[in-house]
Amino acid sequence: MKNLKKIVIFFLLAAFPAKAQNVPFSFADLAEQLLPVVVNISTSHVMQENENADASLEIGSSNPKINDFFKPQKPQQVSLGSGFIIDEDGFILTNNHVIEGAKEIVVTLADESSFDADVVGTDDKTDLALIKIEAGKKLTFAKLGDSDKIRVGDWILAIGNPFGLGGSVTAGIISAKSRDIEAGAYDNFIQTDASINQGSSGGPMFNMSGEVIGINSAIFSTNGGSMGIGFAVPINLSKFVISQLKEKGKVERSQIGIKFQPNTADISSSLQQNKIEGVIVTSVDENSVAQKAGIEAGDVIVKLNGKTINNPKDFSRQIAETKVGSQISLEIWRNQKLKNIVLKTQLMPQNPKKAQQIQQELFLEENKLPVHPGYIKELKITLENVSPEIMNKYNLLPNSKGVVVTKVDMGSDAEEKGVREGDLITELDKKNIFDINDVKTYVNEAKMENNRPVLLLINNNNIPHYAAVKIK
Repeated sequence: MKNLKKIVIFFLLAAFPAKAQNVPFSFADLAEQLLPVVVNISTSHVMQENENADASLEIGSSNPKINDFFKPQKPQQVSLGSGFIIDEDGFILTNNHVIEGAKEIVVTLADESSFDADVVGTDDKTDLALIKIEAGKKLTFAKLGDSDKIRVGDWILAIGNPFGLGGSVTAGIISAKSRDIEAGAYDNFIQTDASINQGSSGGPMFNMSGEVIGINSAIFSTNGGSMGIGFAVPINLSKFVISQLKEKGKVERSQIGIKFQPNTADISSSLQQNKIEGVIVTSVDENSVAQKAGIEAGDVIVKLNGKTINNPKDFSRQIAETKVGSQISLEIWRNQKLKNIVLKTQLMPQNPKKAQQIQQELFLEENKLPVHPGYIKELKITLENVSPEIMNKYNLLPNSKGVVVTKVDMGSDAEEKGVREGDLITELDKKNIFDINDVKTYVNEAKMENNRPVLLLINNNNIPHYAAVKIK
């Protein structure tokens, strides 16, 4: 996604009908069965004159233009969206961005009867919301399927309220699974080519058995219109959220108090792992259950409760959906040995400080490399010891220790691995760095070991991460 400079993600879906062999003769019977469970949602928003119009965009992608169609533009604005009934008592699932900030929410059923809706709860991390109406009767509701069972190429139906045209049915296929569009910590989107447009956010995606397998939520677009690629939140991800919102009106998630990043071939090699697996712990929170259990920065967590970790997003979600206070078992790789650690999860704060998801790309001028005592030719980077001047220039925290990157050679492996000017390097090969001489010493050790890559622990804007940089 980072390479698609002109792509804009909007939280509503769009696409074009699929053209494939073995097209079902008709979707009419299935559509007739499913239409009654889908609702139209209209909301009115009132903004204060000094309210920031972008405040409602917090849950979105790192792209600043996300959710343009839902951004309030006037003191009062009516927005349209979709949703679907999930039980006979009137509970309705939709997207959080459909009802976020709404003063009033009106739900219109397939028989055109309308009801005011109350918000049961919302979850901005998954962009889901649960609302409820009192219809005075038992309602037809959708059956929730198993989104883990879908396959790329499966036919799907989407029903929603595009452009206020209620009850619109479109067909397409599953184009891809497990898409990360950088919209949140638990991205695992289903990609589809089903034609869905503005106003269809929150509508259901059905399999051919008439079961909901996704909630239509976002599109790729360069102009805000239909481009043929849309995304839905998998229904299995929503089941945990639904149960939490019904029970508590909010979502309580677990955490263990670590930050981590994906493992890579270079990092795995530098740590002498036999294969690439697990996630790399980049920092451990003070007084967290992870710290008390002895987990350290640089550990590779390879298994959770006996199951191998292959996807950082899945690991994050599995921890989050564990009941608070439950015991879990982690298998870690440390110092070329496997170690088991048992600990109990703790409650995740409701509004944790959001980590920067995408590091802004820096454009460095191509200058002739100056002679500098802090230039590490093997890594193609220039370093400075921490000093009051350097701390002030790069806005470092007081008592920062390590060395600061002041220049990265263009085209170098360090640049490719994300090393940037202003980064604070605190460790090299898991050994503390206090000055440039430490770096030179440890780099020389790596040179003597067949020029193996060195593992840097980097702090950028107080967000630590590892980078395995090759020696040249």
